[in-house]
Amino acid sequence: MSTLQIKGLCKSFGDVDALIEIDLMVRDGEFIVLVGPSGCGKSTLLRCIAGLEKHQAGDIVVDGKSITNVQTRDRNVAMVFQSYALFPHLTVTENIAFGLRLRRIDPGAIEEKVNYATEMLSLKELVDRYPRELSGGQRQRVAMGRAIVRDPMLFLFDEPLSNLDAKLRVQMRTEIKALRQRLGITSIYVTHDQDEAMTLADRIFILNNGRIEQTGTPMELYDEPANLFVAGFMGSPPMNFIELHRKGEGSHTQLETSGGQRVPLPQFDISSDMQTVVLGVRPEGFRIAENGPLRGEVEVVEPKGNETLVFVRLDESHLLCVVAGKRAVFQPNDSVSIAFDDSETHLFDSKTGLKITH
Repeated sequence: MSTLQIKGLCKSFGDVDALIEIDLMVRDGEFIVLVGPSGCGKSTLLRCIAGLEKHQAGDIVVDGKSITNVQTRDRNVAMVFQSYALFPHLTVTENIAFGLRLRRIDPGAIEEKVNYATEMLSLKELVDRYPRELSGGQRQRVAMGRAIVRDPMLFLFDEPLSNLDAKLRVQMRTEIKALRQRLGITSIYVTHDQDEAMTLADRIFILNNGRIEQTGTPMELYDEPANLFVAGFMGSPPMNFIELHRKGEGSHTQLETSGGQRVPLPQFDISSDMQTVVLGVRPEGFRIAENGPLRGEVEVVEPKGNETLVFVRLDESHLLCVVAGKRAVFQPNDSVSIAFDDSETHLFDSKTGLKITH
């Protein structure tokens, strides 16, 4: 197992800054997830760690030693790609053993390592098959087996589940988490799927436009987002945002929606120079009640079995998602009232996007 430290990493493609002053520390045996929208720089960062991309500034340090100028083949990191990258003319056994044979490892040791990997990944019955004879999930397990037998210092996963269907993604997610718990190898996992990030990670690094927006455990990021971007990115369905405008002065100050509905937020101390703020409430933080401060009309109802999502049109600018009970019955055009608890609210500065503390 190993530690990883990245110091001031910068990477550009021509005039485009892909990574800007990236600093992060991964502890021994930790499972880190890099998450963010397409183009945020997460895969580029992973490729820099692997040595597949050269960065212009900064340093990559593993176990206290810089690997910035170390050749890719000598970094002892194992990478699992989105596309599996299997040789179609080689069997499962041959694909898993390929890297070891290139390194001229003793054949007896290769056989032992391959047996260990295929047993761990439930591939024993498939060792003589070719990639074309395997399902997507089985191919991904072969790719992971090829990484395991290298005894790497670091595991790198580049969106390994994005080519799988929804059910198989959930199954493979569980297998990756179980595998990680057994091996205890320091791992960095890239995904754009925040559900994967929440379920797999010890800690999450959220990237946006080449910068790290926030770092923390999954629940820290979910419960205490630092800004509007993190609040809107983490969570499915995403957090509801309502723009509120200051009306009146002093003790008569009120916060109102663009449609004139007043929203009491006594728990927040809002600076007098903030004329517009953004209220954030997660769908499960809203409830449909008899006398809530917000009123609107039901636009769409989505039954999901364990719960019902009710989309309520507050005004022209705001469509709110409310989690209701699994047997809740609403119809489009129903007039409803929405309430929320103070503890379920987040408030953000509309100009900076930063969270306003209580």
